[in-house]
Amino acid sequence: MIFDNIEFQYVDANGVTLRLASAGSGPLIILCHGWPESWYSWRHQLPVLAGAGFRAVAYDVRGYGESDKPHAIEAYTLNALAGDVVGIIDALGYEQAIVIGHDWGGPIALHTALTYRERISAVGSLSVPHYLRPPIPALDLWREVYKDRFFYQLYFLKEGIAEAEFEADLRRSLYLTYTAIDARGMRHQQQQHGSGLAGIKGPDASFLEGMHEFPEYPHWLQPEDLDYLVSQFELSGKRGPFNRYRAQTIDWHESEHLDGAMIEQPAFFITGDLDPVSQFIPLEVRITDLVAANYRNLLIAEELDNVGHWTAEEAPDQVNHYLLDFLNRL
Repeated sequence: MIFDNIEFQYVDANGVTLRLASAGSGPLIILCHGWPESWYSWRHQLPVLAGAGFRAVAYDVRGYGESDKPHAIEAYTLNALAGDVVGIIDALGYEQAIVIGHDWGGPIALHTALTYRERISAVGSLSVPHYLRPPIPALDLWREVYKDRFFYQLYFLKEGIAEAEFEADLRRSLYLTYTAIDARGMRHQQQQHGSGLAGIKGPDASFLEGMHEFPEYPHWLQPEDLDYLVSQFELSGKRGPFNRYRAQTIDWHESEHLDGAMIEQPAFFITGDLDPVSQFIPLEVRITDLVAANYRNLLIAEELDNVGHWTAEEAPDQVNHYLLDFLNRL
């Protein structure tokens, strides 16, 4: 069973209560999940990291699962979420931690490393690398680039509307989301439409509109996995998860002091060659080459073949190999 040797606990951190899933003992590694995920997204890494002599902690990010779910958008800024990570370090009685994130968990981990440099000894991210602060807020850029087309981040700004679409049938919504942007889903989209999560849609389309529904589950996601994830979103709903997108302009204004800031700690970045995040990069440029200049000490940068967005779940053996390699280099 996936829950064997997993210890669950609740800690007060940065003014919220967070649910932790942990395994092992030793130096602390904190694993931050992304959208729309759960501590469960790290189920393949927790036992491996514990076996390597670490205390591995995956937690429900605020707004998710059994952690607190503040209502206000400003409760989901990167400053607030980085404060949660440091709050976990304090609550567990450590001085420092290694922090690793996937998807939105990547910016959480990286922002924590930038903001609390003395508390984070090393950092890594999957799917989303460290980018320097842009000259304008990201949402303003997306409004210009996608003014005549659908873009999921702009759709998520529609309070109540985005939630209602997703929550109407959580199981189907999660299934479509997970399978549309894994390797199989991205290959299908490229074959059918050339690009995008559901081809080129108009600006008034909805998120799930046009997504292909595969009749069979992918290798990395089984019905019992989806059962558990649905149960977590039945607890949390989708407002908190969507609020992370809605807080991005606040992030930009709060990060002026980090303009040009690079990651100083030892770091790694892992992505999949079919991850849609990479589609924002020109095809002739490897994302791992492009982002290296934003790090002082990038020890590992890998693009995994035939892997989509859910890196640690689609390719757990490869990801675990690079995680252990990274830890051995520290």
